[in-house]
Amino acid sequence: MKTAAILFEDNSFKKEFNNDNLDFAECDLVLGFGSRDLLADGKIFTQLRKRFPSSELVLCSSAGEIYGNEVLDNTISLTAIKFSSTQIKTCEVDIADFENSYQAGSSLIRKFSQNRLKLVLILSDGGKVNGSELANGMNSVKEEQVLIVGGLAGDGAKFEKTIVGLNRMPEQGKIIAIGFYGEKLLVSHGSLGGWESFGLERLVTKAEGNVLYEIDGRNVLDLYKIYLGKYAEELPGSALLFPLSIKIDGTDEPIVRTILSIDEKNQTMTFAGDVPTGSRVRFMKANFDRLIDAASEAALSCLQVNSFNPKLALLISCVGRKLILGSRIDEEVEAVSEIFGNTAIAGFYSYGEISPLKPFGDCILHNQTMTITCINEMN
Repeated sequence: MKTAAILFEDNSFKKEFNNDNLDFAECDLVLGFGSRDLLADGKIFTQLRKRFPSSELVLCSSAGEIYGNEVLDNTISLTAIKFSSTQIKTCEVDIADFENSYQAGSSLIRKFSQNRLKLVLILSDGGKVNGSELANGMNSVKEEQVLIVGGLAGDGAKFEKTIVGLNRMPEQGKIIAIGFYGEKLLVSHGSLGGWESFGLERLVTKAEGNVLYEIDGRNVLDLYKIYLGKYAEELPGSALLFPLSIKIDGTDEPIVRTILSIDEKNQTMTFAGDVPTGSRVRFMKANFDRLIDAASEAALSCLQVNSFNPKLALLISCVGRKLILGSRIDEEVEAVSEIFGNTAIAGFYSYGEISPLKPFGDCILHNQTMTITCINEMN
């Protein structure tokens, strides 16, 4: 397995790490994460296609690009990969062709033969697609041995629209899946948040999908403002500092949900994933050091899940973490790099992360986590 990292910035290919002497004309796969404005530029797409003429070219808009140990904006971080024996298959669907995200997810996985399939990487529109239902749909048809990971495209802190593309100009509404086949392929994963819960555990008494109405029979927005105190005056922006921990019946570990918006008129809160009626919730708050420590722990958990030296670590972190950590954002990527050593690191900041809670279990939508997928091939 060979990898190379290339940075596109200021209308040119500015940086390159290619210690494996990878021939870009022979790449199997190129993953590109970048600014929506850059990815939507036809002239730039032409440059990318010319640089990687025969590869599967997958592009995804981001809320920040990870290039080595750096976190950047207004760039395109490209990772080129050539496998020695692993085979890949790519598929794409449009959410507009389905009644809901569940159907889109199940249809996408059905496009793959699951014989010898080890890994599916999902890159999805982050605005039109319900990530929770997408994950549920994929889980409904996947076989037990298949690991599904990925993330929802971002759009900086604008939240206007996101785009993804497979071998063509990226568009809204697309969901891309990359299947990895091979006996020699090694994969592992980890996902952690590092948030602190506070206050009492409470019961969701009224919700529809990702819209929350009531907790403990009380109006959720009123209750949330009480918990926020002085930060209530800064809503909706301050909501990123106080996500929700959700515990669903039948699961041991809570998951985190980011607040996307509040509706003062209807007194509701909209989250980046479903909040089921009957689930147990607690409010959460950020601790800078714990967020960075969690990134390191996510890397360590990759090594515990499957002990091998990764050739490539794909990092998908949350836009909320980036906004909270601010100038310290590089520290969470550096924390991962310290664990992996010489591993190539790439990825992006997303509107939602897709990964199992348990090793090689069913995938779910996470928010506010550092999610890592490690890849290598046996000799």
